[in-house]
Amino acid sequence: MPTDRPSQPTATPDQTQLALERTFLAHERTLMAWIRTSVAMITLGFSLYKFFIFLQAVEPDKHPQHVFGIRSYGLLMIGLGVGTLAIATRQHRRDLKRLSVYYHDAPGSLSTLLALVIIVVGILAFASTAFWQ
Repeated sequence: MPTDRPSQPTATPDQTQLALERTFLAHERTLMAWIRTSVAMITLGFSLYKFFIFLQAVEPDKHPQHVFGIRSYGLLMIGLGVGTLAIATRQHRRDLKRLSVYYHDAPGSLSTLLALVIIVVGILAFASTAFWQ
Protein backbone atom coordinates (compact mmCIF):
# COMPACT_ATOMS: atom_id res chain seq x y z
CA MET A 1 0.00 0.00 0.00
CA PRO A 2 1.71 3.24 -1.15
CA THR A 3 1.98 6.18 1.19
CA ASP A 4 1.87 9.85 0.28
CA ARG A 5 4.76 10.71 2.59
CA PRO A 6 8.06 11.63 0.97
CA SER A 7 10.87 9.22 1.67
CA GLN A 8 13.24 10.27 4.41
CA PRO A 9 16.80 11.05 3.34
CA THR A 10 19.26 8.43 4.41
CA ALA A 11 21.86 10.92 5.60
CA THR A 12 22.06 14.66 5.82
CA PRO A 13 24.97 16.31 4.01
CA ASP A 14 27.72 17.52 6.26
CA GLN A 15 28.70 21.18 6.58
CA THR A 16 31.77 20.78 4.38
CA GLN A 17 29.74 19.33 1.50
CA LEU A 18 27.20 22.14 1.76
CA ALA A 19 29.96 24.75 1.82
CA LEU A 20 31.52 23.24 -1.31
CA GLU A 21 28.15 23.30 -3.09
CA ARG A 22 27.63 26.95 -2.11
CA THR A 23 31.10 27.81 -3.37
CA PHE A 24 30.47 26.03 -6.68
CA LEU A 25 27.17 27.88 -7.13
CA ALA A 26 28.84 31.20 -6.25
CA HIS A 27 31.35 30.61 -9.05
CA GLU A 28 28.50 29.82 -11.44
CA ARG A 29 26.63 33.01 -10.47
CA THR A 30 29.77 35.06 -10.94
CA LEU A 31 30.32 33.75 -14.46
CA MET A 32 26.64 34.37 -15.28
CA ALA A 33 27.10 38.00 -14.18
CA TRP A 34 30.11 38.30 -16.49
CA ILE A 35 28.02 36.77 -19.29
CA ARG A 36 25.31 39.40 -18.78
CA THR A 37 27.87 42.20 -18.80
CA SER A 38 29.60 40.88 -21.92
CA VAL A 39 26.34 40.36 -23.79
CA ALA A 40 25.39 43.96 -22.98
CA MET A 41 28.71 45.24 -24.38
CA ILE A 42 28.48 43.08 -27.52
CA THR A 43 24.87 44.09 -28.10
CA LEU A 44 25.60 47.78 -27.55
CA GLY A 45 28.50 47.77 -30.00
CA PHE A 46 26.66 45.85 -32.70
CA SER A 47 23.40 47.79 -32.29
CA LEU A 48 25.04 51.20 -32.37
CA TYR A 49 26.98 50.25 -35.47
CA LYS A 50 23.85 48.99 -37.27
CA PHE A 51 21.82 52.01 -36.16
CA PHE A 52 24.34 54.52 -37.47
CA ILE A 53 24.72 52.56 -40.72
CA PHE A 54 20.95 52.94 -41.10
CA LEU A 55 21.12 56.68 -40.34
CA GLN A 56 23.93 57.13 -42.83
CA ALA A 57 21.94 55.31 -45.52
CA VAL A 58 18.88 57.50 -44.92
CA GLU A 59 20.72 60.85 -44.73
CA PRO A 60 24.33 60.47 -45.96
CA ASP A 61 25.11 64.21 -45.86
CA LYS A 62 24.22 64.63 -42.17
CA HIS A 63 26.48 61.81 -40.93
CA PRO A 64 30.03 62.14 -42.31
CA GLN A 65 32.68 59.50 -41.69
CA HIS A 66 35.17 60.20 -38.87
CA VAL A 67 38.62 58.75 -38.17
CA PHE A 68 37.36 57.05 -35.00
CA GLY A 69 33.81 56.57 -36.16
CA ILE A 70 30.94 54.42 -35.11
CA ARG A 71 32.42 51.32 -36.76
CA SER A 72 35.55 51.63 -34.60
CA TYR A 73 33.44 52.22 -31.50
CA GLY A 74 31.25 49.21 -32.33
CA LEU A 75 34.31 47.01 -32.89
CA LEU A 76 35.82 48.25 -29.63
CA MET A 77 32.67 47.42 -27.63
CA ILE A 78 32.25 44.00 -29.26
CA GLY A 79 35.94 43.21 -28.74
CA LEU A 80 35.77 44.28 -25.10
CA GLY A 81 32.70 42.11 -24.55
CA VAL A 82 34.26 39.03 -26.15
CA GLY A 83 37.64 39.59 -24.48
CA THR A 84 36.11 40.15 -21.06
CA LEU A 85 34.01 37.01 -21.36
CA ALA A 86 36.98 34.95 -22.52
CA ILE A 87 39.05 36.09 -19.52
CA ALA A 88 36.16 35.49 -17.10
CA THR A 89 35.56 32.01 -18.55
CA ARG A 90 39.23 31.13 -18.19
CA GLN A 91 39.22 32.32 -14.58
CA HIS A 92 36.02 30.35 -13.91
CA ARG A 93 37.55 27.15 -15.30
CA ARG A 94 40.67 27.69 -13.17
CA ASP A 95 38.58 28.23 -10.04
CA LEU A 96 36.49 25.12 -10.70
CA LYS A 97 39.65 23.10 -11.23
CA ARG A 98 40.96 24.25 -7.84
CA LEU A 99 37.59 23.46 -6.25
CA SER A 100 37.47 19.98 -7.81
CA VAL A 101 40.29 18.90 -5.49
CA TYR A 102 37.78 19.08 -2.62
CA TYR A 103 34.47 18.71 -4.44
CA HIS A 104 34.74 15.51 -6.48
CA ASP A 105 31.00 15.29 -7.18
CA ALA A 106 30.72 18.75 -8.75
CA PRO A 107 28.27 18.83 -11.66
CA GLY A 108 29.29 20.12 -15.06
CA SER A 109 29.27 23.87 -15.53
CA LEU A 110 26.42 24.97 -17.77
CA SER A 111 27.51 28.59 -17.47
CA THR A 112 30.85 27.68 -19.09
CA LEU A 113 29.01 26.14 -22.03
CA LEU A 114 26.82 29.24 -22.35
CA ALA A 115 29.88 31.50 -22.16
CA LEU A 116 31.56 29.60 -24.99
CA VAL A 117 28.45 29.94 -27.16
CA ILE A 118 28.30 33.70 -26.44
CA ILE A 119 32.01 34.03 -27.31
CA VAL A 120 31.38 32.40 -30.69
CA VAL A 121 28.38 34.67 -31.34
CA GLY A 122 30.46 37.68 -30.32
CA ILE A 123 33.24 36.71 -32.71
CA LEU A 124 30.67 36.41 -35.50
CA ALA A 125 29.29 39.86 -34.61
CA PHE A 126 32.82 41.27 -34.64
CA ALA A 127 33.52 39.72 -38.06
CA SER A 128 30.19 40.97 -39.39
CA THR A 129 30.94 44.51 -38.22
CA ALA A 130 34.55 44.46 -39.41
CA PHE A 131 34.18 42.93 -42.86
CA TRP A 132 30.64 43.56 -44.13
CA GLN A 133 28.66 46.74 -44.62
